[in-house]
Amino acid sequence: MSGAHVSGMSVARRRRRRRAAITLTIVGLLLLGVFAYAAAYWQGWIGKEAAAPTPTPTCTSAQTVAPIAPTKVSVNVYNATDRNGLAAGVAAQLRKQGFKVAKVANDPLGRSIEGTGEVRYGPKGVAAGVTVRQRLSSAQVRPDNRVDATVDLVLGQAYQKLTVPPKPPRPAPARTTTRATAKPTGGATAKPTSTSPPTSPSTPTC
Repeated sequence: MSGAHVSGMSVARRRRRRRAAITLTIVGLLLLGVFAYAAAYWQGWIGKEAAAPTPTPTCTSAQTVAPIAPTKVSVNVYNATDRNGLAAGVAAQLRKQGFKVAKVANDPLGRSIEGTGEVRYGPKGVAAGVTVRQRLSSAQVRPDNRVDATVDLVLGQAYQKLTVPPKPPRPAPARTTTRATAKPTGGATAKPTSTSPPTSPSTPTC
């Protein structure tokens, strides 16, 4: 076998090996790309719409809610102290102020309250809770998840007495002013000037 023939076969083998290596490289890159795409799709990085952010629910601050009439408030009076009859005495006072007292008992949660007390209410009882807290302004506010508008007034160890909420200011009396007019001549009759209507009283803030 001549040397030229052997050399030609070696060149052909090298070319086939190079083509095979290139083919394997391309196939490997394709497989790697497919794997990377599948992993990204599985993780949600591509191919899926981004989920809309969940809106954060807003709660109504008790400081911006005006109190309501006591006759519209249903309140439970609970005793969290070792003083017998404390809840019953406070419930009697609230009834005299017009509140609807539903329950009088020991604190069902069994909490140890060192302060004057707690006012508990749900989302529907914010205005009622503001009204009750006016009777014990130093009490802690404890919102919960109850579905009705009832309010719990829980009396603590430091409780002394109910506080009387300030009365709304009375409207100022209307001012009447009369302008002095010159005496008419020639038989004409002077007509008194009309007074300005009274201004409405400002709404008190809670």
